[in-house]
Amino acid sequence: MLRFALLRILSAIPTLFLVIVLAFMLVHAAPGGPFDAERVLPPEVEANIRAAYHLDEPLQEQFVRYVKGLLRGDLGPSYRYRDYDVSEIIRNAFPVSLLLGSLSLLVAMAVGMSLGLLAALHRNTLLDRAVSAIAMTGISIPVFVIAPLLILVFAVRLGWLPASFTGSDSATRLVLPVLALALPQVAYVTRLFRASMIEVLQSDYVRTARAYGLSTDSIIRFHALKPAMLPMVSYLGPAIAAVLTGSVVVEQIFGIPGLGQFFVNGALNRDYTLVLGLVIFYAAMIIVMNFVVDIVYGFLDPRIRR
Repeated sequence: MLRFALLRILSAIPTLFLVIVLAFMLVHAAPGGPFDAERVLPPEVEANIRAAYHLDEPLQEQFVRYVKGLLRGDLGPSYRYRDYDVSEIIRNAFPVSLLLGSLSLLVAMAVGMSLGLLAALHRNTLLDRAVSAIAMTGISIPVFVIAPLLILVFAVRLGWLPASFTGSDSATRLVLPVLALALPQVAYVTRLFRASMIEVLQSDYVRTARAYGLSTDSIIRFHALKPAMLPMVSYLGPAIAAVLTGSVVVEQIFGIPGLGQFFVNGALNRDYTLVLGLVIFYAAMIIVMNFVVDIVYGFLDPRIRR
């Protein structure tokens, strides 16, 4: 198992370095600069500002300087949020994004697995077709459409929930963002768990258990649930990535002071260090979570370790 974990770690290092290289090149290739929105400055003042942030150096020297800072854990200062380092911004905003993403994943797994199990037990019935239709609808509608619809129905028309994160101090302000972020994942989890449960229920050892007279509840609980969970564990990596990227849109729509809002503002303001820091942080977190998923999958299925 240790060799399996070491191989996963070694394969993650070039992946993260490639993300750093591509993100650095793309950010600096974008037109404009971090100080273009400032009032017109004398050339000597603008030159001093660029020199202070090392923006007057050749691009390859800027990259080497940035990588050296990363090795020390320094993501650099923000160009637009004065007196704030990128690391400090991430530390302050990440707990909000983590809470939003965690609640969304919990809702998606709980609701999606329940619907998938229900559809698998009633295969090819009207209930199964209804659940599949709902799942396909959830997959087809993007987050930036779901979120305004939820606001329109539950906040504007019905007035049950606040329309924005800052519109209330109670826990109800999280309901609409969590639902908007969880609904697409509910659809994916439902379809995946339905297919996995149907395959397990058709296996030989489940038929043997039925022949011994075990009830459906006992078969699912003691024989079918664990093997049907294996695809769900492997899906957690992509699900976390989808939740993170979706939270950028949701946080902007609902005015949530998380990483997504800083990412959008940093991109609009050409805040190089902030955008780079957030991209690297997102990539590192996704790599770490995929590594955890691989380790858990290896424990559940010994064939993976071999």
